Amino acid sequence: MANRTEYRLNNLSCANCAQKFEKNINALPNVEQAKVNFGASKLLVVGTITEDEIDAAGSFDGIKVQRTEQVTQDSPKKLYEKRENIVALISLVFVILGYISSYVTDENSWFTVSLFVLAILIGGTEIFITGFKNILHVDFDMKTLMTIAIIGAAIIGEWKEAAVVVFLFAVSEALEEYSMDKARQSIRSLMDIAPATATIRRNEELLKIHTNQIKIGDTLLVKPGEKIAMDGVVLKGESAVNQAAITGESMPVSKKRGSEVFAGTLNDLGSLEINVTKRVEDTTIAKIIHLVEEAQAEKAPSQKFVDRFAKVYTPIIMLLALAVAVIPGLITGDWLEWVYQGLAVLVVGCPCALIISTPVAIVTAIGNAAKQGVLIKGGIYLEQLAKVEAIAFDKTGTLTKGVPHVTVSQMQGNEGEILAFVAAVEQYSQHPLANAILQYAQNLHIKIPVSKNFISVTGKGIEANVENHHVQVGSMEWIVEQSHIEEKEQEAMLKLQKQGNSVIVVAVDGEFSGYLGIADQLREDTVSVLTKLKKLGIKNLTMLTGDAKFTAESIANELPLTDVKADLMPEHKLEEIKKMQKNHLVAMVGDGVNDAPALATASVGIAMGGAGTDTALETADIALMADDLEKLPYAISLSRKTLVIIKQNIIFALSLKVIALLLVIPGWLTLWIAIFADIGATLIVVFNSLRLLKIQKR
Repeated sequence: MANRTEYRLNNLSCANCAQKFEKNINALPNVEQAKVNFGASKLLVVGTITEDEIDAAGSFDGIKVQRTEQVTQDSPKKLYEKRENIVALISLVFVILGYISSYVTDENSWFTVSLFVLAILIGGTEIFITGFKNILHVDFDMKTLMTIAIIGAAIIGEWKEAAVVVFLFAVSEALEEYSMDKARQSIRSLMDIAPATATIRRNEELLKIHTNQIKIGDTLLVKPGEKIAMDGVVLKGESAVNQAAITGESMPVSKKRGSEVFAGTLNDLGSLEINVTKRVEDTTIAKIIHLVEEAQAEKAPSQKFVDRFAKVYTPIIMLLALAVAVIPGLITGDWLEWVYQGLAVLVVGCPCALIISTPVAIVTAIGNAAKQGVLIKGGIYLEQLAKVEAIAFDKTGTLTKGVPHVTVSQMQGNEGEILAFVAAVEQYSQHPLANAILQYAQNLHIKIPVSKNFISVTGKGIEANVENHHVQVGSMEWIVEQSHIEEKEQEAMLKLQKQGNSVIVVAVDGEFSGYLGIADQLREDTVSVLTKLKKLGIKNLTMLTGDAKFTAESIANELPLTDVKADLMPEHKLEEIKKMQKNHLVAMVGDGVNDAPALATASVGIAMGGAGTDTALETADIALMADDLEKLPYAISLSRKTLVIIKQNIIFALSLKVIALLLVIPGWLTLWIAIFADIGATLIVVFNSLRLLKIQKR
């Protein structure tokens, strides 16, 4: 199997340059496949390659590479710290001196022309070197077009405009790089979440070491106010932990012995000792970063369209520029004017703004979503989510809390005493409802006595001796066999069952003593979330559950659902999704475990609780990290806004080009207008996309 090596790239700010860099790497003899992830500034190489070869492939634009594991997360350089920007500034000084000289002496004097030539050489040498190389390889990118335009302008004596175009092009590249750095900041901030070092106890010795050296099973010590460096389980201590960086939750979460904690979360007031359960590269935050970066490499349908369009668009622009330069000149004989117009067409026709229109929006949206606790695995899913018309929900753990609670307690006689008897018997039971009864007793601060002679009667219930009393806890049918229950009590219990409760009946010393109703409860936000989804125009909201029909319907009666399907096995849920897909684009929301087939079949699979479940991260297209259903309307709103912005970007990019090109007809197009149109289109596209950073969960 061929080597797969990942590299992180520096100085990758141009989408067109990324495509060319990828092409150069793929052309190397020992490379089977190379893929550049423009959004994440990464390169994946399948095959054998040296770093020198990669540096050579990226030398045309100063692209540098390092192995991913060697990269330190330094903060990006400021605009004034970059060499190319300093060079552009010096070029501007000579442009200004040239203008002053043209007013003081003459525009065509040798001194004025010399100042403009110096401005062109200082600011444009790197452009020219790359441009000439591209011409030799018949590779027409932006720098090739600029080289031809600037040299052409100089040949026809437009020194002033050639110098200004060099400077403005440098400004446009600097702003584009700055904007992409801004868009990538969401990923960079994710990388900075987890601390690089931590204090551990190993062989009764305290060590402060790099997280790469921490092993599974080490004991991590976290002081109040410190960040947790590794995923693990609390061994000792209690504290509140701020998990916003991982799950997007606004409130700290209580942690005690046995609680799961994540790397990159912030410990509040208490000290914690944590058993490390994952290596640094396998932590939840590491997986999130990897998945977010991979998501940005997945091209959305609109991006694929733009890439295909750009391949046709660029040759057409070059032919149009040639036609503008030659045909009117043949007719009018005014070669100087129309060659100049042709050069301006070359500059204005640069596809940079068009190529960057989609990826910058996708990068920004996916990065923002990750910070809000919504992990979107690719641009394709972001676009699909925007078009979803129907959503299917699993019930347990999605619409409901997934944990049974006591809803009704109806005891005859001393309620506290009978509940104590029930809890004493249930503490030895393995039944899922036992925990609900014990939790209920604890919440009422009931002291639980010791039980003896515990017996489990399969399919019926349990019994034991408690404080010289024989206590039986089980189904109504079983207790009816042991003692008399009045008809009105039986009717009340049957009504409770029809409302979706499991009914646990109690008999003490052979006499009916009361009953408990236990049910899974709706999440507090379920009704508001479904209402928001309807307002967003989702036409079909369906609940798919394996529960009995009357249980499902009792829950559904409290919710604004369109449809309910009960008694479903996982394969039946899959069939229901397929039926829904005949009429709508369907999203499925579930826990990522027993819902895996339905999640995979749906147009968009959305898993709840991705932070604690590897299955959810792996099977779903989108994961709601905090197990927070409120993030679903946010994700849909973000995806729709992203789609709108992508369409706006494409329209802006093409419209400005068309308007500028139409100026050729009256002969008004100048190199200045051309470069401003290109800069304007790029800036509009980038800053319009950065608006996605402001979208928050409401």
